[in-house]
Amino acid sequence: MRDHGEQGRIAHAKQNILFGYIGQAATAVMSFILRRIFILHLSETLLGINSTYTNILSILSMAELGIGTALNFALYAPVAQGDTEKVKAYMQMYRRAYRTIAIVVAVVGLMFAPFLKYLIKEPEGVTLTQLTVYYLIFLFNTVSTYLVAYKYSLVNAEQKNYIQTNIITVTKIITVLCQIAVLVLTESFLVFLLTDAIIQLVQKIFVSRYLDARYPLLSQPVTAPLSGEERSAVWKKTRALLWHRIGDVLRLQTDALIISSMIQVAVAGFIDNYVLVITTVSNFVGIIFNSVISGFGNLIATESRERQKELFQVYRFCAAWIYGFSATGFVVLLSPLIRLWLGDGWVLPQTVVLLILADYYFKGDRIVNSNFKTAAGVFEQDKYLAMLQGIVNLVLSILLVQKIGLAGIYIGTVVSGLIANVTKPFIIYRTCFDEGPGSYFADSAKYFATVCIAVLLCGGACSLIIREVTVPRFAVSMLVVTVIFNALFAALFYRRKEFSYLMGIAAKSVLRR
Repeated sequence: MRDHGEQGRIAHAKQNILFGYIGQAATAVMSFILRRIFILHLSETLLGINSTYTNILSILSMAELGIGTALNFALYAPVAQGDTEKVKAYMQMYRRAYRTIAIVVAVVGLMFAPFLKYLIKEPEGVTLTQLTVYYLIFLFNTVSTYLVAYKYSLVNAEQKNYIQTNIITVTKIITVLCQIAVLVLTESFLVFLLTDAIIQLVQKIFVSRYLDARYPLLSQPVTAPLSGEERSAVWKKTRALLWHRIGDVLRLQTDALIISSMIQVAVAGFIDNYVLVITTVSNFVGIIFNSVISGFGNLIATESRERQKELFQVYRFCAAWIYGFSATGFVVLLSPLIRLWLGDGWVLPQTVVLLILADYYFKGDRIVNSNFKTAAGVFEQDKYLAMLQGIVNLVLSILLVQKIGLAGIYIGTVVSGLIANVTKPFIIYRTCFDEGPGSYFADSAKYFATVCIAVLLCGGACSLIIREVTVPRFAVSMLVVTVIFNALFAALFYRRKEFSYLMGIAAKSVLRR
């Protein structure tokens, strides 16, 4: 039974990863082309406004309060057990909650509009009326998402994340192609935003009808309502997740607002170029880790603690390898890539870049822990931790930006992030595995030391190659980083059972072909 379940989880994960990579590759290329054309036809200020509004709407999305995560967790067991009536009852609860959330976000978002002039510093060439209209388009996109998004939870609980990925990929490609045409023909930011809003609306209507047809139970009446205990369990997890959501917003969504309100809105656009590159790679990396969350949910619902720990360690080893490799590549090649793509005028100070990348690397550990906690439904034990992180980030960033400028904001980000790197392993190991996290931290030190050595080796080798940044030299440098890091990591860790497990999966995949 376990082998069958494990093979099923691996098969679903592979399918999710494959379609995720195809989708991410297509959208990444389109996004880079779109950003280049945006910069050629519109101003730095508008790029900064685009970035700032994205962050504002992420803050408003806090109204979701984590109920989606709590309900996703609740769906794993009934989906695995084929309990259709229970699934229908949870989906009805989900639908009602998200309709309420859409109304709340709309109302709060409209109340937020009069304060835009205080959050956008030096919006050269943009009037307050224009700022408001642009914002309302962003708000509409966010609010309308809640009317459909809950239906994806059933797809993901079945470990078929690729369905959502494929829909998003096709929509993104169509949107970018249309937006490129709009920029070239009109050079209008307003038309640019309206194009996205219209296409997104059509996609949401299609998704709603498609998922209704795929899952008739979504429109069937509920004959066995949830018990008071079941509803209480969901709301208990939601209350715990509320603190996570607030803390995450304070830590992850405030940097752009501090930049736009305390430095200059155009600087947010400079940062956003780096974020686009990092996020693109991070999305590729995240496909692997996000594609197995639902598999972990199934694993935890059906397997022993010993087996859960074994696969958690494999998951963590894989993250250390992939995040270490990508972080090393970023340290050596990110600024040269910006020069190659946009020109010398868009390059940030190296201190700021290193701080951003330090947070990216340590985020790898946090993602592993957070995803496993989510799948295990462990929300209560650290419900105040994210709030603490958010407060630390906000206080440090606001104090330090006034003393040392842009780098101060990211010192706050790194320090607040490390709080979770230290505390969450204690929670997971004690709650899920009933033991201490000593081995986890020992491994962390080994992985981090390996990355530091790799950065020195790769940086030294590539400094001789990319003194002058050209496409051929950049390509050779990428190859050098790839060979040095992976050879070093494999040489140091090839004896570990996690390495053997991953190689075994890779070998089986090759043999099947």
